[in-house]
Amino acid sequence: MEILVPLANGFEEIEAVTVIDVLRRAGMTVVTAGLPGSQVKGSRGVQVTADRRLDQIDPSKFDALILVGGNPGYINLGRSQKIMEMVVKFNLDKKLIGAICAAPSILAKAGILEDRAATICPGMEREIPRPKGKRVIQDDNIITAQGPGTAMEFSLKIVETIRGKDKMREIKEKLVY
Repeated sequence: MEILVPLANGFEEIEAVTVIDVLRRAGMTVVTAGLPGSQVKGSRGVQVTADRRLDQIDPSKFDALILVGGNPGYINLGRSQKIMEMVVKFNLDKKLIGAICAAPSILAKAGILEDRAATICPGMEREIPRPKGKRVIQDDNIITAQGPGTAMEFSLKIVETIRGKDKMREIKEKLVY
């Protein structure tokens, strides 16, 4: 199971690191892809080195796509034609797509939330077609969450979806969550 986590300048550090860490603890291969390059700076100034640059990625090799928020990280992701094409293709192939904080707006921009329940960062509800006030929502192959404070719950939902409830409970227990 290979998971792609693109990181654009201005990404939300808590969301990114939590997702990457929890999924790796669950035995998944997580590849980070920097946009525009491998050096990416978070919204709070944390500098990270992504595993690869986004332009080096073959999206067909991945089983899931996870988009994190952060301002202007989500805007930078949404401006990427490659990201938009990936969102559409992953959805057509029924591959798992996760989006947290402001990133669900990218899914809406790609037109894949029209008939789906989703959540988004409070105050941004007008950016998605059918906003719900829940912390984390799964609708078919799409999981959305509200923000940094929901990053652990979001990550565990991804683990549960991909690896099952037993693995999710195991990780949750080890994390003392």
